[in-house]
Amino acid sequence: MPPGRQGGGPPWAGAGMPAEKSMNFGPSARRLLGRLRPHRLHLGAIIALAVVSVGFSVAGPKILGHATDLIFNGVIGRQLPAGTTTEQAAAAARASGNDSFADMLSRMDVVPGVGIDFSALSRVLLLALGLYLAASVLSWWQGWLLNGVVQRTVLRLRAEVEEKLNRLPLPYFDRQPRGELLSRVTNDIDNISTSLQQTLSQLLTSLLTVVGVLGVMFWISPLLALVALVAVPLSVLVTQRIAKRSQQQFIAQWKHTGELNGQIEEAYTGHELVKVFGRQREVEAAFAAKNEELFRASFGAQFISGIIMPSMMFIGNLSYVAIAVVGGLRVASGTMSLGDVQAFIQYSRQFTQPLTQLASMANLLQSGVASAERVFAVLDAEEQSSDPAEPARVTDPHGRVEFEHVSFRYAPDKPLIDDLSLVAEPGHTVAIVGPTGAGKTTLVNLIMRFYELDAGRITLDGVDITTMRRDDLRGRIGMVLQDTWLFGGTIRDNIAYGRPDATEEEILAAARATFVDRFVRSLPDGYDTVIDEEGSNVSAGEKQLITIARAFLAEPSLLILDEATSSVDTRTEVLLQRAMAALRSDRTSFVIAHRLSTIRDADLILMMENGRIVEQGSHEHLLAARGAYHHLYQSQFTAAVVDEEPDAPAVPAGSPQPASI
Repeated sequence: MPPGRQGGGPPWAGAGMPAEKSMNFGPSARRLLGRLRPHRLHLGAIIALAVVSVGFSVAGPKILGHATDLIFNGVIGRQLPAGTTTEQAAAAARASGNDSFADMLSRMDVVPGVGIDFSALSRVLLLALGLYLAASVLSWWQGWLLNGVVQRTVLRLRAEVEEKLNRLPLPYFDRQPRGELLSRVTNDIDNISTSLQQTLSQLLTSLLTVVGVLGVMFWISPLLALVALVAVPLSVLVTQRIAKRSQQQFIAQWKHTGELNGQIEEAYTGHELVKVFGRQREVEAAFAAKNEELFRASFGAQFISGIIMPSMMFIGNLSYVAIAVVGGLRVASGTMSLGDVQAFIQYSRQFTQPLTQLASMANLLQSGVASAERVFAVLDAEEQSSDPAEPARVTDPHGRVEFEHVSFRYAPDKPLIDDLSLVAEPGHTVAIVGPTGAGKTTLVNLIMRFYELDAGRITLDGVDITTMRRDDLRGRIGMVLQDTWLFGGTIRDNIAYGRPDATEEEILAAARATFVDRFVRSLPDGYDTVIDEEGSNVSAGEKQLITIARAFLAEPSLLILDEATSSVDTRTEVLLQRAMAALRSDRTSFVIAHRLSTIRDADLILMMENGRIVEQGSHEHLLAARGAYHHLYQSQFTAAVVDEEPDAPAVPAGSPQPASI
């Protein structure tokens, strides 16, 4: 990235992400699931549907086992001589030395000489088919309800994040790269939605299946059930070991995703500057390095968590083999029917499959909880102080602004404004000049209450601004920033943004007063010209004119112009000064300017250095004083400033240059 993305505002603007936060899985997961609480009735219906659906699915293998017994009994019965009883056939087998067959036969429900009862078999198979069909329908219904619950939960979460962003103080946004914050609001919330959607349904179904299958397994054969249960602690141990290693990888994956988004957003926004200074290679190198970090974290997270599934399948197959061997021996000894063993084998699959699903969901659940933690960090961020319960109001507005011993700093150890006092009388224009970093923009941000004071107070018409509602205070102030911003929409919409209820005539009057009408008339669609999101289809000067027209239409009692004519050519500037004079009439105005030609007619000029007012007065008075303002004026309009030391060495190319005025 191009270094030194500095300028007016707090010193940490554009800083990197905060340090990685250790994942606290349990509390974060409980908090995430707690957001489902408003949908208790739907969740109750989902659980009921899941219980019935799983119950039908669990009953299926037992019924199919009965079908297997009907087939097996028919095959064995057909081989026995007709007219004999089962006891006689078993005695004959025992007499011939076939004790195992005799034991098995004595516990079978066979009719010697009679084959398969297809009528009974068809009834059993139709019952099984009906149960599986009903289970599928109920499962679909459960999924439909769950999808609604999850999407409404995510909808509310997005709304809460949006409302939270509007309550956060400006310093929070100064510390957060835009791409990182956007990643939390979009990517992380989408990941939460995916995780909840995929894990909740499987988690509920898998747990119910494990409980149901385990109960039936113990009912059929406690011995085989214990054999199957050997796989459970082994599976849990393997899952815990693997999940512990993949946990931090998922945190790193989403952390690097946010940082990469920030880099891409910054490089795209400043792509012209990158090309001007020929820093494409540095930008590409920074992207490649961060992309490589994201690759390594993503690969590590997916590879490590991907070991879970094969491991669980291997353990499940071992359990399957043990059940098949022990079950075969028990059938041969006559202690179990073939249908029960076949059902048990199906149950062993049904038992290990949910365990495998639970293990495979571990990585998805960890990823979702990691994203939830990042979103909760936004929701838990300290908000700006609340508006007073009984706010004060300006009853007699004139626009008198007074700073009384104001002190402010962005960082506790770096003073910026210290014990500042000044008065802006109603209808006066106060110009603020000084070098970059002197505190000019900070001064007007304090008037808007974008930041809270460390000491002192600011009053508007005698009312302390901290006792007013923020929307009431800002509704009385019109502001035109140095960095123009237009919204996607027509030129008419952008002008009316300052006062949405303005009539067409009022919009046109504001446009004519600020000379917007001149260039709009030359556009094919006039005021219906649609401006794209970046405002790239109008020039920088035209964008500035539109923002000034927006402030003009708002008719504020207090006006703040932060280098409002910086992007306007000389000819337009002359016309604009006339419009500014009309705009500032009967209004208190604060004008931040680097170009001193724009503030010669100001009633009061404040010369600031290092957060202090070093000089104040009119243009002529300050020139006559031959102080800091005179020096600044001479550097712009007379000649280049000559260093007092004649033998000072030349500054080599590529060395740091003095801050521009």
